Amino acid sequence: MKGIVFTEFLDLVEDKFGLDVVDKIIGASTLDSNGIYTSVGTYKFSEMLQLLQHLSAHTGISIDDLLLVYAEHFFSVLEDSYPGLLATYNDPIEMISSIENHIHIEVRKIYPDAELPTFEVLEKKENSLVMIYKSSRAMHHFGLGLMNKTFEHFNSTATIALEKIKEDGTEVKFVIAKN
Repeated sequence: MKGIVFTEFLDLVEDKFGLDVVDKIIGASTLDSNGIYTSVGTYKFSEMLQLLQHLSAHTGISIDDLLLVYAEHFFSVLEDSYPGLLATYNDPIEMISSIENHIHIEVRKIYPDAELPTFEVLEKKENSLVMIYKSSRAMHHFGLGLMNKTFEHFNSTATIALEKIKEDGTEVKFVIAKN
């Protein structure tokens, strides 16, 4: 997992809960990195999972809800860092449906060894989208949060339902209906 995901997560934790909570969740975890991350480094997903689990235990907020909040934060990082990428789209359905064939290609140019989830578009219409998320990491709520922020970015709203195809969350169907 790319280091930017870790550095931005810890920045969010510090902003929302304070530096002492950052220290607490790092200290409670067994991290090969010792909690020292660079945005361009690569780290084990198990480290992110430990940080999320300890933050959830400390705050009483579910991991899924933490991932939603984190996705909102991360979208703003993308907005600030890659405005040209977002500017190529005029519609949230178009942008979300192009994750696999455009956005992930651009991400791989910056982070060639990034392990990204896959998004298979099953059905795309003007105001709806059905797609399958597949990942060895059950971070579908992070994807859901990014989708929510995508609609917000385009001053639009949607109903996004997710259905776990695999109980562990490594394969999820998203059904998106633009309001």
